[in-house]
Amino acid sequence: MKIADALLWPGTKICEWFGVDPKGDAGLIRSMFNMIFYLTVILGLLWIVLG
Repeated sequence: MKIADALLWPGTKICEWFGVDPKGDAGLIRSMFNMIFYLTVILGLLWIVLG
């Protein structure tokens, strides 16, 4: 459970910042924020490595 909490941490903090319940709506909003966060991180790293 610790690894899952670490991976979901960015989405949880963004939801808390917006005042949205991270566990509400089956966690779909938190998942969306996690996907956006990790997409930008991975694309940024690829841009640095391949650029």
